[in-house]
Amino acid sequence: MGSTVVHLTIGDPSAATLALVAGVALAKTVAALAPEIEAQLKWPNDLLVDGKKCAGILMERTGNAVVIGIGVNLIAAPELPDRPTATLAGKGAAIDRDHFANALGIAMIDALWTWRQEGVASIVRAWLPQAHPLGTPLRVSEQGIDGYFDGLAEDGALRLRRDGGETMVIHAGDVELRRPVEEGN
Repeated sequence: MGSTVVHLTIGDPSAATLALVAGVALAKTVAALAPEIEAQLKWPNDLLVDGKKCAGILMERTGNAVVIGIGVNLIAAPELPDRPTATLAGKGAAIDRDHFANALGIAMIDALWTWRQEGVASIVRAWLPQAHPLGTPLRVSEQGIDGYFDGLAEDGALRLRRDGGETMVIHAGDVELRRPVEEGN
C-alpha cells in the first residue's frame, strides 16, 4: 500500500507502539470502506480476514525517524509458506487502491494525533476491540510459548495467559493464532 515516516519528538510514546497506531488506522480504514468484512488485528502487526493474513505492518527506525510500511492485499495476495492469506476483493470488497491509500492516510493522521496527545493507553483502548477475542489460543513462535490472548498491557505489550494461570508479558515476537484443540483429536 505504501509507507510513511514518523519523526519522533520529545514526549512521544515509545516508537515500538507505532505498530499499534498503524493497526488502529488500518482497521478503521477497512471498517469504513468495507463494513461487510470482519477484519481482526493480530498483535503486533497483522490484519486478518477469516483468520488469514490480509495486511501487514513493518517498521524500521533510523535515528528519530520511523518508516512505517503497510501492505494490504486489496486484489491479490502472495502465497506464504507459513500462513494462509486473504484479499479484500476475495470477500467482495472492490476498493480502488488510491481511494484506500487516501483513507488510510487520514486514519493514520488521526491515530498519530491520538498517540501523541492521549498516549499509548488510548491507542490500546482503540486497538483491543479490533483484535481477535480474549482467550484466543496463541503461540509466540521464536520461544515456542503457547498461551491465550489476555489483552494488552498499558504499554502495548501482549499479555499471554498460560495454562497454569500465570500471565506473561511479551514485548516482541512473531505470534501465531493456534486452532483450538477439538475433542476426540
